[in-house]
Amino acid sequence: MAFDVLVAVREDDAYANLVLPALLRRHRLDAREASLATELAYGTLRGRGFYDAVLAACLDRSLEQVDPPLLDALRMGVHQLLATRVPPHAAVSQTVGLVRTRVGPGPGGFANAVLRKVAGRDRAGWAAEVVPDAGSDAAEHLAVLHSHPGWIVRAMREALVAHGRDVGELEALLRADNTAPEVVLAARPGLSTPDELVESARASVLRSTAGAWSPQAVRLEEGDPGSLPAVRDGRARVQDEGSQLAALSLAAAPLEGRDERWLDLCAGPGGKAALLSAVGAQRGAELVAVEVSEHRARLVSQALSTGPAVQVRTEDGRSVGEDEPGAYDRVLVDAPCTGLGALRRRPEARWRRRPSDLAGLGPLQRDLLASALAAVRVGGVVAYVTCSPHPAETLAVVRDAVRRGGVELLDAPAAVDAAAGAPVPGTAPAVLEDAAGAGRTAQLWPHAHGTDAMFVALLRRTA
Repeated sequence: MAFDVLVAVREDDAYANLVLPALLRRHRLDAREASLATELAYGTLRGRGFYDAVLAACLDRSLEQVDPPLLDALRMGVHQLLATRVPPHAAVSQTVGLVRTRVGPGPGGFANAVLRKVAGRDRAGWAAEVVPDAGSDAAEHLAVLHSHPGWIVRAMREALVAHGRDVGELEALLRADNTAPEVVLAARPGLSTPDELVESARASVLRSTAGAWSPQAVRLEEGDPGSLPAVRDGRARVQDEGSQLAALSLAAAPLEGRDERWLDLCAGPGGKAALLSAVGAQRGAELVAVEVSEHRARLVSQALSTGPAVQVRTEDGRSVGEDEPGAYDRVLVDAPCTGLGALRRRPEARWRRRPSDLAGLGPLQRDLLASALAAVRVGGVVAYVTCSPHPAETLAVVRDAVRRGGVELLDAPAAVDAAAGAPVPGTAPAVLEDAAGAGRTAQLWPHAHGTDAMFVALLRRTA
């Protein structure tokens, strides 16, 4: 099953976090086997950079000359040998058996020879052999050691500095990207409660704890969240705490006057819209959800099938500001981005993204924010959110909007604290100047907060 995930990711550009759950449901594995399949698939994808360096040292040919399905299986074998408690003889024999069954009998002997060579050293021994010296190239040293492309290592270093954090945290951030995230649930206000989720988990003999930051969060330590009635019914959803806080911070931002019409401008796949619609309903506010992709719009409709009625529209968010000027009181722009802040959750993304993606996404992010500022009324608030900490996708976009005028940058860390109901330390605000003085943005981090690296800026329209 793990091998099928790796093949789908490579051949179909699939997302592991969508392919694997479907396979687990289809094959009905027990909890222990499902956990192993998840570790094999996700761990292999996360560790690919380091494992490729090890394999390159064991092969008499380049990796490009190895048949791709065989390379998938070899990477998974290396992961078992160097990063799991699977006994070496079992890791080798099972991988060789997989190769013979799924690739061919001939490559089986090749796989056996390669993996036996890998098994001759532990991870530390191979690191000493294949990781570049830190003194000659610190970025490449960390890139191979922690299995990130070099450009992402440099981008994360730049992001830490830009958001006011110590560059010495870089290695901890890279480690956090390689740590499997906990499953976090969001109880939709008025439809379910964290206490209900905890009690339901206990009844299902699942361990759970309250979230660290979001008042609506419950962390599930094990088991299938779909087994909980509130999740099955759509009254609760799987949602990272950083994502929860980003949505809740918009609702917590100070607002004067009318507060009746809310807009989610890039709503797919619907997690933030589900939370906002429930919060808004408690205040008498209605949400409109816009999504340009028909497929993702259907996911939004599914996410909102339970709870308050929400108008879901399939259209380009860049046109909403012109079509409905000043029509909304609060607007969320969860902008398309590189996803560099969610690499622990989407392990294949680090190998797909390229530096050129930053330049390609920039105009779209700016256009969407401009549309949101046109769609919000004077005095209304826009939340610009990304799951990337890269300054080109965060601070630069907001700075450009501020320079155009007609907006005031609010105190996003204060809104995050208000959403959490308690201080959230270390959001590392970057201070940006605007016509009204200075406002602060908020940045969450995997290594500091245990969340995805969510960025939040709050802008009030002034003219």
